[in-house]
Amino acid sequence: MPKLFLVIITGLPATGKTTLGQHIARELQLPFVHKDGIKELLFDTLGWSDIEWSQQLGRASIELLYYFAEAQLKAGKSCVVESNFDAALATPKFAALKTKCDCATVQIICTADPDVIWQRYQSRWDAGQKHPGHVQHLDPRGDSWIHWPQDEAMMDIGGDVIEVDTTDFSKVDHAELLVVVERSLNLKSEI
Repeated sequence: MPKLFLVIITGLPATGKTTLGQHIARELQLPFVHKDGIKELLFDTLGWSDIEWSQQLGRASIELLYYFAEAQLKAGKSCVVESNFDAALATPKFAALKTKCDCATVQIICTADPDVIWQRYQSRWDAGQKHPGHVQHLDPRGDSWIHWPQDEAMMDIGGDVIEVDTTDFSKVDHAELLVVVERSLNLKSEI
């Protein structure tokens, strides 16, 4: 039986992190913990108002994500976590978690063409697919965040790193990605 592991999915908003995370968690029969899921529960419980409040709940959501991941691992259950992690802030958190829980990690970094990311992001908002608590329309950054360096998402925590370009999401081979994850974590042997 393999030891505990943590699948970490990161990347800019609208790069398909949640879709990939849900698929991997379902296929590996693991809990899936994602920041926006937590944040939207907090919005529904505590309400929403402005960008500062949204950012405050975002920070709280990340801390809760680490808490839930640690609780799962300490209970002997591997899991999949997803967020647009800030590598500088997340690296020490995940490094400590790996040490405390003696788990293996694999990082999946979702990337896409910035124009495609912005189009997806705006389309989700326009279609009412984003919780209103995200207050995108109040974000003073506008679309400047889509030009953040996508190559700086990797955390220095050991384990394999898999980059997935989701510019054309229909070309992402979910089955092959799952095989790569399983092999990376030594869940399946090479044939």
